Amino acid sequence: MSSIPPSTADSTPGPGAGLPAPAFSPLYQQIKGLILQSLQAGEWKPGEAIPSEMDLAARFRVSQGTVRKAIDELAAENLLLRRQGKGTFVSTHAEQQVQYRFLRLMPDRGDAATEGPAERRIIDCRSTRANAEVARALGLRTGESVIQVRRVLSFHGQPTILEDLWLPGAAFKGLTAVQMSDYPGPTYAMLELEYGVRMVRADEKIRAVLPDEEQAMLLQVTPQTPLLSVARTSYTYNDVPMELRRGLYRTDSHHYRNTLG
Repeated sequence: MSSIPPSTADSTPGPGAGLPAPAFSPLYQQIKGLILQSLQAGEWKPGEAIPSEMDLAARFRVSQGTVRKAIDELAAENLLLRRQGKGTFVSTHAEQQVQYRFLRLMPDRGDAATEGPAERRIIDCRSTRANAEVARALGLRTGESVIQVRRVLSFHGQPTILEDLWLPGAAFKGLTAVQMSDYPGPTYAMLELEYGVRMVRADEKIRAVLPDEEQAMLLQVTPQTPLLSVARTSYTYNDVPMELRRGLYRTDSHHYRNTLG
């Protein structure tokens, strides 16, 4: 009588075979997720204080240390901001320390904060229908309403960035060119204040390109001038996409800077 080859001895599937192993997250990660749900639901608005660690511990029936660890991670991700002696607040793009978080184009001399805000010129701002590419990036269906914006950002009178933006129409209904051009602070801060949507992270793809004739005219360069093309998708809480942005950056007086690690 021949023996069963080792390779086939256990080939009969047992109960639960092929199912993924259950994933268990640490308790503080679960509390972090619950806090994120409250942020996404708008329970605490950008700039507002959240409950104390003691109150949150009682609410979630966990230790204060567990809540503190969850808040520490959210603060490290710039979603919450600790203020000594005052409590913990929902971060906002209006805060000096985070308002330039997504701006990576730096002047060759000085930095973004000392250079000051860009002068914004809105070329176009209109409601349109999302094509397949825009819909896919924003998690929409093709043909759904989006707000499309084209603008030029200048520093010290020099056009430096040409941007095309697409925003979900339902979330930003009524957004106008006047709002975008007249708001004195960062655009992301205006979107928080007027629409309650906070961008918390972004993915970018960068490549070198040559502009077409219209792009070259708007940036006051020749069609032979190399530019940085930056395609960005920005997300609100729980990785919900809320903005698609394509920018062309001049780098004759600026450079793109990123910090790794």
